[in-house]
Amino acid sequence: MNRPVSGLVFVLGLTAAACAAEPNVEFHQEPGRIRITADGSPVATYVYQDSTIPRPHFSHLFGPGGVQLSRNHPPIAGKDPVDHADLHPGLWMAFGDLSGSDSWRNKAPIEHEAFVEPPTGGEGRGSFVVRNVYRRTSGGAIYAREVGRVTVVARSSGYLLALQSEFTAVDGDLVFGDQEEMGLGFRVATPLSVKGGGRIMDTEGDRDEKGVRGKATAWCDYSGVVDGHWAGASLIPDPANFRVSWFHVRDYGLAVANPFGRKALTKGPESRVVVKPGETFKLGFGVFLHASPTADPIDPSGFHRAYLEELSRRPAPARP
Repeated sequence: MNRPVSGLVFVLGLTAAACAAEPNVEFHQEPGRIRITADGSPVATYVYQDSTIPRPHFSHLFGPGGVQLSRNHPPIAGKDPVDHADLHPGLWMAFGDLSGSDSWRNKAPIEHEAFVEPPTGGEGRGSFVVRNVYRRTSGGAIYAREVGRVTVVARSSGYLLALQSEFTAVDGDLVFGDQEEMGLGFRVATPLSVKGGGRIMDTEGDRDEKGVRGKATAWCDYSGVVDGHWAGASLIPDPANFRVSWFHVRDYGLAVANPFGRKALTKGPESRVVVKPGETFKLGFGVFLHASPTADPIDPSGFHRAYLEELSRRPAPARP
């Protein structure tokens, strides 16, 4: 039996590798998208204008060594399941019920409005800040705004995407409803899916859809073997979020960190989160993209610690 390699040894990386040269994060501007690389190797593509998917998202996500972690986009018939081709492009944040509108199923657009801070790369890290507007219909009235910061931390052991968003209401209360399809989603590469031989694992060691779906947990890792590498993605909700996230996971390759779907996922009391005009609602997630040198399974707990380390870099709130 393969023994898990310590995720802490494998990852940190984010501390120990500080002594070594860190991969250079670069942002390559293309029409409607930003291609992200680390020392020339692909990390992800941030797409903010697309003819078929009316919301920003990441596609073509990779781990170190060019190991592909997200499903082909668009999926390739005969090689990938082709379900939800326009709903599961790779990595995305959307909401099946936000003030009655549905951006998850592409029925209500999320539109890129501007770069608040332009993409800026550098040794070991880079970042950009966007402002998005939420509309009920294409060209319709704006009912919410989001300012989102994307930070990319690159090490030889893996790539961390730290996502932080602030939402404000524009037209009356902003109400986050209760559905499975709410929050941050990731569609893994077909070989990583449980049906393809991969595994889902949470903080407590629960496994796969049967053991993890509907559980509230600090992190969830979806991984398996690709081209001789143990590789995958860990979804890690920010501990500062208003509540822990439940995980909506599927053996066919989907993982969603969802802090809103209490009734949908647990049959508990219905969740309803109301943001009043003038208030700000914050939501954050980490996504650790990993690929080890061997096919031996690893302990993902170190990826969680790596994200917490990144969060500790945040400036302390100003004292009154």
